[in-house]
Amino acid sequence: MMTMSMTFNQKGDDDYFIRLLSYLRSQFKENIVDMVPYRKSVILIKTDKNTYMLKGFHKNKRLQLQEAFTATLRKEGFFKSYLFVHPQIKDPLFFEGTYFGCMDYIPPNKIPFSFESQKNRLEGLELLEQYHFVTSSFESRYRTIIPRGSIIKKWKERGKIFTANISFLKYFVNEKFITELMDWANWSLNGMEKDRSFFINEPICVLHGDVAHHNFLRNSNGILHLIDFDLISIGPPSLDYLQYANRILPNMDWSFDRLAHFSTYEKLLGEKAFLYALAFPADIFREWNRLIREGSYRDQNKYNQVMDLTVGQFYPRKKFVDTLKMKIN
Repeated sequence: MMTMSMTFNQKGDDDYFIRLLSYLRSQFKENIVDMVPYRKSVILIKTDKNTYMLKGFHKNKRLQLQEAFTATLRKEGFFKSYLFVHPQIKDPLFFEGTYFGCMDYIPPNKIPFSFESQKNRLEGLELLEQYHFVTSSFESRYRTIIPRGSIIKKWKERGKIFTANISFLKYFVNEKFITELMDWANWSLNGMEKDRSFFINEPICVLHGDVAHHNFLRNSNGILHLIDFDLISIGPPSLDYLQYANRILPNMDWSFDRLAHFSTYEKLLGEKAFLYALAFPADIFREWNRLIREGSYRDQNKYNQVMDLTVGQFYPRKKFVDTLKMKIN
């Protein structure tokens, strides 16, 4: 007997998932007994024999790239991730404009991974280092397939969008804070431009590109895995470490000294280009740009999170940027 544990957040999702379930049952040769959507494009499927994760892609080329890349990771010795699998189905899975790939299921730990503990922050960083070490051995195979990571270009574009949003942003955030954020961004980009040779001369690998806490998954046996390679690119490992620092610093009270305790950052914090880059408020720009683009500032929880990032953490972050400037000068 089939059980359903689906939950829906948007109008129309109910009908979509009912149609999708009907389609999947017509394609799978295994009997589907449960379907749990995490998002519209990420769905858990339980059959009478196995459990799978389905992931949707708008283009078949994107799916093929993910299948090839995760297979290469595994072949070259990185086992702490998922692998695409091919259960018995009638045809390749294509439903209402979406290509679905089928991945093996990693049963999650009862305690979700987060950056709140020092142990997790260190373990996530060590896993990222392992990933970089492995991908540095085969990045040449992907140079013509995936883009080259350019942090300066990316952040300039993000800053441009944020600047265009300022007239609207002033309704929520004091102009004093906005001015300081822009000053940090301009100082950071100018310094990175001046010392950009660091990013050019550093050895390269396949960057993960999205080292948020939800892309680190601890399995039921306690082993940490790295997942979701949608934003992979070619570039120096420091670009992932910049993003990782940006993610963990709010949990460390924006302490330069605590960041310096990680061996990965010891050498990097001696590089002017890296120090300049740490000052760029990439997370604040990203979240406000998304909030305004999607109109989700009406969602009180999302709004509160972004306000805490912007205003609640402003003074510890200002102290951190002042420390960076002192180190450089």
